[in-house]
Amino acid sequence: MLYLLMAIAAWLVWTRGGWHRQYVPLSLYVVQLFLNATWTPLFFGAHRPGLAFFDIVLMWLAILATTIAFANVTIVAACFLIPYIAWVSFASVLNFTIWRLNS
Repeated sequence: MLYLLMAIAAWLVWTRGGWHRQYVPLSLYVVQLFLNATWTPLFFGAHRPGLAFFDIVLMWLAILATTIAFANVTIVAACFLIPYIAWVSFASVLNFTIWRLNS
């Protein structure tokens, strides 16, 4: 459901001018997707919860920046990202707890 909402949010922004007019919001979206994609291999594959925590903090900041940039285009798109940032907030607390317990 989160990825569906994220995709709809990006689509809503893209329909308001494509990459040419929405370069900054859509670029931020790609950055947070990249950080999202790197978290799983760091945490589960490499067993590096400390590095994964650093990644998830950067991801949270990128999602926040994306949400703000999307809000400047359409508030609906920004609202669609709220469940995502809420989930990442929860996951970051778990990541931090696991990292500290294993240190």
